[in-house]
Amino acid sequence: MDLKTATAIRRLRLVSAPEAISFLLLLVCSVLKRTTDFNAVPVMGMVHGVLFILYVIFWADAWNRTKWPVKTAALYFVLSVLPAGGFFAERKLRREAEDAVIASRARQEGAVKA
Repeated sequence: MDLKTATAIRRLRLVSAPEAISFLLLLVCSVLKRTTDFNAVPVMGMVHGVLFILYVIFWADAWNRTKWPVKTAALYFVLSVLPAGGFFAERKLRREAEDAVIASRARQEGAVKA
């Protein structure tokens, strides 16, 4: 895995958890808006919207660089629209990055010819 591919996966991983948190906070704000006089939906909506757009941009870049199969790319996109899906995406991306580092080190040491 080259440096640009690793960076693309890292960016996607780093934005996935904050995107999930903002989604959950937006849901809480929506409930509070309807049950109390507290209305933070416009602010949280904007924060979540910006993070979601960043997630989609970073997802598209990672998909382009990693050459994921459509099934894998679709999974990461579906996880972005589920309230807690970003947490699962972050865990899967972390494992994928760790596996890529291990494979890269093995290739450098000559243990694997791939």
